[in-house]
This record gives sequence, structure tokens and C-alpha cells, in this order.
Amino acid sequence: MAFNFFGARKQAAPELKASAAAPVIAYQSGGRVAWTPRDTGSLTRAGFQGNPVGFRAVKMIAEAASAMPMVLQDAERRYEVHPVLALLRRPNPTQGRAGLLEALFGQLLLSGDGYLEAVGGEAGLPAELHVLRSDRMALIPGPDGWPVAYDYTVGGRKHRFHLGEGISPICHIKSFHPQDDHYGFSPMQAAASAVDVHNSASRWSKALLDNAARPSGAIVYRGGDGQAALSPDQYDRLVNEMESHHQGARNAGRPMLLEGGLDWKPMGFSPSDMEFQKTKETAAREIALAFGVPPMLLGIPGDATYANYQEAHRAFYRLTVLPLATRVAAQISEWLMQFSGEDIVLKPDLDQVPALSGERDQQWQRVSGADFLSEAEKRALLGLPPLAE
Repeated sequence: MAFNFFGARKQAAPELKASAAAPVIAYQSGGRVAWTPRDTGSLTRAGFQGNPVGFRAVKMIAEAASAMPMVLQDAERRYEVHPVLALLRRPNPTQGRAGLLEALFGQLLLSGDGYLEAVGGEAGLPAELHVLRSDRMALIPGPDGWPVAYDYTVGGRKHRFHLGEGISPICHIKSFHPQDDHYGFSPMQAAASAVDVHNSASRWSKALLDNAARPSGAIVYRGGDGQAALSPDQYDRLVNEMESHHQGARNAGRPMLLEGGLDWKPMGFSPSDMEFQKTKETAAREIALAFGVPPMLLGIPGDATYANYQEAHRAFYRLTVLPLATRVAAQISEWLMQFSGEDIVLKPDLDQVPALSGERDQQWQRVSGADFLSEAEKRALLGLPPLAE
């Protein structure tokens, strides 16, 4: 027998596995829309859900890193079939390998922290793996500063994952933060100011388009008797005339008939006002720079850092996707190694990445042409396990 959060007794099937945080998952959540705060929820709404550049940068990195082929090997051989590979291939009933890793990389890029939960598996590897949302997780430090537990909270309900009692049920992956011992620093935090500028410029452009892309002008009244103000009846009549005959797409270009000392003064923008588009493009490049995505791949004009698209694509994989995927795969394998007791390494398979095929071909040619190296040394340089005796 087991008890749920409300104290009711329930009967669970022995073979059923479920996330410990599943009972506190909220299907709908509300909150105020924040513009300037730097918390994870506000940055996610402003920089991912409300900004096309941030959205595309996160999606590109997360999808590319989750789709990168992985190899599992130890000091003796590579594994084609292994329980770790089977677990990653189907980590839980609702997700596959790509879905789980994409969610994990997305959380890491947006908040600087990624959390994996191990479910079941009393002996050996866990039965399931689940990604937990970073904005709902809180680290509980002990008297010495080291974490002793993690609290996962939703809607006033909390589940605590205790540490120090065997293998940790939580794998905490975090980015480097120079001023925080417990939480990571995300690219979205570094790009927060650029996101504010880009979103503000987009809103300004929308308001400009709603106003026919320019301030239409001003109606100046010069009365014949020296008066500089309209009477209330004259003012109301002029406003009604403008609303009914000179506003909206239906009346675009319609000539205006002015009478009684009224004069039309057209207005325009100064060159400094028209710099908003350049400011927006500069902010977009700064967002791409913070995430490590070449602006050329995001379709941002005015950037010619790379000679062609292929070179930018290779730099994106070499400088952004590969380091992230390598670090996360190594930490996951070290965590799972505690369950299985095996000395294994999970890492990206560079030979199967099309964007890096040119570099790998050159490396293979150099290594294979080095006659002074033995076969064992060549395999070690290429990251291959030694041949069996």
C-alpha cells in the first residue's frame, strides 16, 4: 500500500514506474508577465517564448545536441548493445532519447541548470529517467555548504529528494557560474539586456506600423480674429471628421478638405529615429553571440564573419554543440556508472556528424599516414578502444 499527497490509500501495480515528482506536476500555471526581472521564468517568457532569435538559438542547439550520435565504450571495447544504451533509447514511457535530451539541453540553456531524475531500479540501472523543470527545483545546502537535498515544488506541494543515502536520485548538470556555488549561469542571463532591447524595438516597430509607418502630421489652427484655440463644438466636429473620413485602410490617400484657418503640417522621422532597425539587428547579433550560434545561421543580415554557410555550420558544431554534448554525456555516464558499477564512457561519435566529416577525414589521413605510430597508438589517437587480443 502507498499514500498520495492527500493521505488517501492507493494500490500501485508492482511493475509500474513513475516519477516521484509526477504527482506535483501542474498542467496549468499562472503568473504575472514580468519584463525586466532576471529570474528563470521571466527570462524564459521574454527571451524564448517572446523572442524569435532566442527561441531559434535554443531550438537549434538543443535539437542538434540531442540528435548527435553517441557511443558507449570502456577501456576494452565499444558496445553495440548495453543496458545503458537501452535506457537512453527509451528513458520513460512518454519520451525517447531525442525528446529527453532536447528537454535537458533546453533547460540547461534557459536556466543554466538541468536535472535528471532516476526512477525505480533498486538493483542496477534505473528503470526510467525524467527531466525535471529547473525553475521548480531548489537546492538545499547543508551546514558545510554541500547540497543535502533537492526540493521540487509546484502549486504549494513539495517533494524532497534526499542526498547522502546511497546513490543520488538526481543528476544535477549546471553551467559554470563565477559567483554561485549551487546554480549555473545560463546564456539567456548573459543575453538578457539584448533581449530587452530586441523586444522593445519589435514593439516600437509594431506601433509604427499601426500608425502607417510614420506620424501623419499636425493640424494647426490660426483663427482670423487672432484666436489660437478651437471652440468645443469646432474641436468635436474636427475629431469626428478625421475619424470617419481620414482614418483606416479604407480611407488611405483620401484628400483632406480644411477650412476656417486650419493648416496641415506633415511630420516625418529624423535619421536618429530610423536607427531602430539597426539597433534591433545589433541586439539580435548579441543574442546569437551569447548562445554561440553564428548569426548567419539565424538569418540575421549584415554579418559576414564566416565565408560561407558551410563554414558557419561547422563552427556551430565545433564551438557550441560538441562541447555541450560532450560535457552532458560525460556527466550522465558518470552518474549512471554509480548504478551499474561499470567503468564506461558515453561520448559523441564524431565520425557520424556530417558537419565535422571534413575534419575527421583529415585526421584519419594524418594518423593513418604516420608510419612511426603503432596500430594501438593510432586507435588511441582516434578515440577507439584497443583491439582484442
